[in-house]
Amino acid sequence: MQSTFVLAQLAMEGQPEVNLKKAQDAVAKAMELYKPDLMIFPECFMSHFPVGTDRATKLGTAQYLDGPFVTGMRKLAKDNGIWIIFGMNEKVEDPADDRNYNCTVVLNAEGEIVTSYRKTHLYDAFGFKESDDNKPGTALFEPIDTPFGKLGLFVCYEVRFPEVARYQRSKGADIIIMPTAWAKGDLKSHQFRTLITARAIENTVYMVACDQCGTDTMGESVVVDPMGVPVATAGEVETLVCAYIDTDRIEAVRKKLPAYKDRRPELYTI
Repeated sequence: MQSTFVLAQLAMEGQPEVNLKKAQDAVAKAMELYKPDLMIFPECFMSHFPVGTDRATKLGTAQYLDGPFVTGMRKLAKDNGIWIIFGMNEKVEDPADDRNYNCTVVLNAEGEIVTSYRKTHLYDAFGFKESDDNKPGTALFEPIDTPFGKLGLFVCYEVRFPEVARYQRSKGADIIIMPTAWAKGDLKSHQFRTLITARAIENTVYMVACDQCGTDTMGESVVVDPMGVPVATAGEVETLVCAYIDTDRIEAVRKKLPAYKDRRPELYTI
């Protein structure tokens, strides 16, 4: 079975209403060109400010899942009959904690919220401290059944933790979605592609990484198949990336490369 995924590699703005309009334009263009089954938007798609923006401004745009941004994205999914996955800054309900959740929302073609995921492994690395502004989630994403295969998901920095991807595979994931806002820096492009390819090969899954682009983030969104072959790539600018996901390819690779089945977990603990 073949499905069409479109990755919307976009430069984000701080204001949610601006990004909602960008989503509407991207979906309209994707429907005209590709008629996707699923569209993926980057991490923190709802609102993303440049490095150095004051904290109150960055956190002040947070919304709940029933807020206007998610409501607008739900309408977009329903009106076009497609699944949509996107990142947002979810407001924390605890009045004693002024941080946001780095949340990813999954919508089905009826515009319903299928599930949401709060990023668990926060980017306290390379001089950044995401945990200053974001509260970590308490559970990994549970893969979901969809018309185009079983989807797993994790966000950006979490690709550096092979256990997170392995958990997705252990729960039956055939395709792992990775919304990201990968920061520019020395060797970051090399590490991005290497880590994504490794997660695809070792778990024999498709890896679908949709990145932001712009001043602080590098773009280079990529889809890698279960043998580690890039099937769709992007450069550093705003673009739509179309990839055809073939579940027959997953089964063929797993017959040829049964590495997951051949594990010996009784020999080790992590």
